[in-house]
Amino acid sequence: INDLAMKSTFRIEVSGTDEEGNWTASGFDQVAYMIATNPGEPLRQMEHIASGGELSRVMLALKASVEASSGRKRISGAQRTLVFDEIDTGIGGRAAEAVGKKLKSLSRSNQVLCVTHLPQIATFADHHYLIEKKTVGGRTRTGVHLITGDERTEEVARMLSGAKLTETSRKHAEQMLKTNA
Repeated sequence: INDLAMKSTFRIEVSGTDEEGNWTASGFDQVAYMIATNPGEPLRQMEHIASGGELSRVMLALKASVEASSGRKRISGAQRTLVFDEIDTGIGGRAAEAVGKKLKSLSRSNQVLCVTHLPQIATFADHHYLIEKKTVGGRTRTGVHLITGDERTEEVARMLSGAKLTETSRKHAEQMLKTNA
C-alpha cells in the first residue's frame, strides 16, 4: 500500500468459530479489512472510511500481494487477466504515477486491462486503446481502436490538456511515453 502513495496501516482481521450456530452458506469466518489511511489514526473498517481512490489502491495492493506471494506454478503459456476499471478514481499526480508503475509491474506476469482517464497511468501501457462514443443515426455507438505512434502521443496530450492541444502538451506527452515505456 505504501508503494502507492498512501501512508497507511492495513490489517485483515478474521474472527468466528466453527460452532454449528455460526455456519452460513459462505462459511463461519467473519473477515474485516481494517485500515488507517492517515498516520496516527486508529484502524477502522475499510468500507467505512476509505475514499474511492483509496479503495482502488488497496485492491491493487492486494492483487499485487497475492501475485507476489503465490507459489503456484503456471501452466506454460497460461496467464491471469486482472481488470481494473476506473482505478484512477480520486487520485492524481504522484499517486497516479505510483499506480501506473504497480500496474506495469503486474503486467510482467499477467494480462492487465485498465480503464483510465489519467495520462500518468495510460503512458505505462504496452498497448493503448481509445474508446469513443458517437451518435450515428440517432443512436449511440461505441468504438474501440488501438492507437500507436503519433496518434497515441496526440491522445496523451489531449488527456493532459483537454480539448485544446498545444505544442507544450505534445512535448510533455512524448516525454511521458518515452519515460514510462
